[in-house]
Amino acid sequence: MALPAFGARATGPRLERMQASPQWRDGHFHDPVPRGAPSVYGYLRRQIGWAAISDWLFRGSKHRIPHEPVTYLERSKEEFDAEPRSGLRLTWLGHSTMLLELDGVRLLTDPVLNAFAGPMQVMGQRRFFPSPMAVDALPETDLVVLSHDHYDHLDYPTILALAKTRAKFIAPLGVGAHLEAWGIEPARITELDWWEEHRFRGLTLTATPARHFSGRGVTDLEHTLWAGIAIAGSKHRVFYSGDTAMFPGLTDIGRRLGPFDITLIEAGAYSRHWADIHLGPEQAVDAHRMVLGDVMVPVHWGLFDLAMHGWTEPIERVLVAGQKHGTRVATPRPGESFELDGPLPSQRWWPDLPWETAEESPIVSTGMGETGVGLLELDGVGEE
Repeated sequence: MALPAFGARATGPRLERMQASPQWRDGHFHDPVPRGAPSVYGYLRRQIGWAAISDWLFRGSKHRIPHEPVTYLERSKEEFDAEPRSGLRLTWLGHSTMLLELDGVRLLTDPVLNAFAGPMQVMGQRRFFPSPMAVDALPETDLVVLSHDHYDHLDYPTILALAKTRAKFIAPLGVGAHLEAWGIEPARITELDWWEEHRFRGLTLTATPARHFSGRGVTDLEHTLWAGIAIAGSKHRVFYSGDTAMFPGLTDIGRRLGPFDITLIEAGAYSRHWADIHLGPEQAVDAHRMVLGDVMVPVHWGLFDLAMHGWTEPIERVLVAGQKHGTRVATPRPGESFELDGPLPSQRWWPDLPWETAEESPIVSTGMGETGVGLLELDGVGEE
């Protein structure tokens, strides 16, 4: 039963287009900045090496999963009948799933509305709370925006359900092979390389570089592209980072496509063992500043047990880093909607649990030079 969830390999013209990408070399896609390990296979070996196992057994937090029910808001499609006052409304559904309403267009980012993330339940991670909205409870969705093909971002049951809607799909190169295998008509799929753009009803969507990897098994690693996405409307601009580690090119995204009214930045599921594929909280705030963001919404936290830190640690550390730099951080409850012309959600809806500080557990990506994130100032971005 799990076999269809693994997806499909690209062939024919799709594969030829992938192979023509500047990001494709030696039979697979490459990061904008090399990882500390020579390949993703080396990186994965590091994750299951003795140091990682030792951390898992002896350093992992006792609070990786909630021990009490998590507060969330159950929503219905009727609640979205009224247009956003400001032209931009955001509703966080957990992890990296966001319902964006921008200039009359509804977009879903990386929808995972299933009870678990993985090819099958025994091989996946159960979510900490039910989805605030099932697929049949969603308002009519125009676009589904995908950042890469990992299971906590590209969910087979959710895509099957969305296949029955009229939504179109925007995805990085190669991901369309999965979608077609799951019943999405080719005419509904647009695949983008980094810096390529797609226009839809007045919006411009641009795929942006990211420092991560892809794959739904052990034999297809880096065989599809991974990306962030910039969404520009008539008045507002939104940036979604996808999954990424820190890399200097984030400043290019800000210069070419920003500034952004709001950023959705991956801030959770980090470890010192994979600092070259995830940001961590402090670098997430730096990434927000580098792309010239105004309001930051931390995503990719609080739903799945994907790392050794406590489940509330990412947001606690983001708030500390955000205060240090004067960054405005929105903390919506799962299922909560908000607009930028009103007060930002700032309530602490999560419990007060022990967590490690940045000094106790630093997350620093390689490849940033001797100055590290000080590149922010060297590149002229500076403090906000």
